[in-house]
Amino acid sequence: MRKEVAIGIDIGGTNTVIGVVDKNGEILAEATTPTLTNTDIKNYLDALTSKINETVFEIKEDIEVKGIGIGAPSSNYYTGEIVGASNLGWGEVVPFVKLLREYYDYPAIVLTNDANSAAVGEMMYGGAKGMNDFLMLTLGTGVGSGVVANGKLVLGHDGFAGELGHVITDSDGRECGCGRNGCLETYASATGICRTVSELIASTKIPSSLRDVPAGNFTSKMVFDAAEKSDELALMAFELTGKMLGKAISDFVAFSSPEAVFLFGGLALAGDYIFKPTKKYMEENMCFLYANKVKLLPSELDGAKIAVLGASAVVWSELN
Repeated sequence: MRKEVAIGIDIGGTNTVIGVVDKNGEILAEATTPTLTNTDIKNYLDALTSKINETVFEIKEDIEVKGIGIGAPSSNYYTGEIVGASNLGWGEVVPFVKLLREYYDYPAIVLTNDANSAAVGEMMYGGAKGMNDFLMLTLGTGVGSGVVANGKLVLGHDGFAGELGHVITDSDGRECGCGRNGCLETYASATGICRTVSELIASTKIPSSLRDVPAGNFTSKMVFDAAEKSDELALMAFELTGKMLGKAISDFVAFSSPEAVFLFGGLALAGDYIFKPTKKYMEENMCFLYANKVKLLPSELDGAKIAVLGASAVVWSELN
């Protein structure tokens, strides 16, 4: 009997990762190819599909490819388009699914953003198995999110629902790349906590090894390493980050009353340093209707594999 598989593709700013995944979440083959930015999209698709074909050919089992799931920035599930991804340099609107269908006629070819695909991956392969209502927050360079309600992704009428990283937490706050001020991602991301450290260094006299780091050279890993050594300033930075994140989550909960909120990404790897303050402020600010009902959990998916697993999971979700 032929094994049914899906191809998951994660398009990053530098590299594109490809994985051939079965329904149990086992990756049968993987490959990486450069993301050819600032070029004609056809050049990239020629290189991508060549690598896909090569990767599928390597699998010795008898397989049937049911579809391709693509996780990409600024992508629209409904239209299959990548919109306004200036860092990719392929144009303002790229009809990615339509173009990819010129190479393949699989039953499903689906495009979505990385946070949505991570949410579907968590639901199919990770800690959200059996859950119909949960939130996935990805705490990386920015803050991404995927909202699942009644077992389905919340996409909105235009495919861009659930951008919780751009909910304003402080209207007089930090400038965000989206052009507004005070978005959650300016505080609760890897870059956000580094900005917090810079502000604490400038506004306090708390001794810290982080004061020896040249301005602008902080990384969230440095903040974590300092916290591991009981650095007071680093611990304060995590406390303030958790406060902003926890308060925001308490508001998000009112939208869909999720069973759990999953945290994934570089900042989430800080463990209790981010989870404890986030949980504390989440409960302190929670409406009584939801108090002590919502779990705050780390993703159970392998961080290095979640993008490909999530993209492949979207295929199965589409076919169900």
